[in-house]
Amino acid sequence: MQTAPGQFAIRVHDLVVGFRRHVVIHHLALDVRRGEILGLVGASGGGKSVLMRTIIGLIPRQEGEIEVMGAPIGGNHDRTTRNAAGRWGILFQQGALFSSLTVRQNIQFPLRENLVLSSALMDEIATAKLEMVGLKPEDGDKFPSELSGGMTKRVALARALALDPAIVFLDEPTSGLDPIAAGDFDALIKTLQKTLGLTVFMVTHDLASLNTVCDRVAALADGKIVAIGPMRELLQSEHPWVRAYFHGKRSQMLQPKAS
Repeated sequence: MQTAPGQFAIRVHDLVVGFRRHVVIHHLALDVRRGEILGLVGASGGGKSVLMRTIIGLIPRQEGEIEVMGAPIGGNHDRTTRNAAGRWGILFQQGALFSSLTVRQNIQFPLRENLVLSSALMDEIATAKLEMVGLKPEDGDKFPSELSGGMTKRVALARALALDPAIVFLDEPTSGLDPIAAGDFDALIKTLQKTLGLTVFMVTHDLASLNTVCDRVAALADGKIVAIGPMRELLQSEHPWVRAYFHGKRSQMLQPKAS
């Protein structure tokens, strides 16, 4: 059954991205459906973060077309891209919080940059986002140096949700977390996706996250998407890299998610 164009949150067609003579993304095509959690997996240095950053306009492309929620994406200084950026939130690797700002001020940063709101209203929004990600209002007074790894990721997620986005981009969201904290964060992502109707584009190498959270998984190899579908389909892929990744020694515990 075909999917209507309006049902896609992200559309990437014939994308080429490179740095000088080194091509990282080679005529890549990818569609992300509205309301799904898509996991993007690939080798270290294989272009996962490059693809995500190109989609949001931070890295220029050499060829191809990108649409996010129906809007064409150009570069970081393109007006259409800047307008579209209000519809997405981003959680970068390691959280990327501003160390000199409190948790509350970090969450309020997108509000200050994009809206004109009173201090009282911004405080209310920050408190609501903290509670949304499972933190207490008093955590807003802390600085990033006072946070655990799990709390840092939750604050970064609260900041990503500050503008009530339709899409959330997550770059290695469970990296550096212990298995319990990673599992809790996965559960939080799934709950927020269902509650808020989010589309989630998640770059990860975490096999547990791919198996338990993602509706579909896209495998990036040789600069292209070489396999995409539910986990059970990825496990049946004959592509050499996909087989090596999902059937290697460290993936023996992996079982397909029940449909």
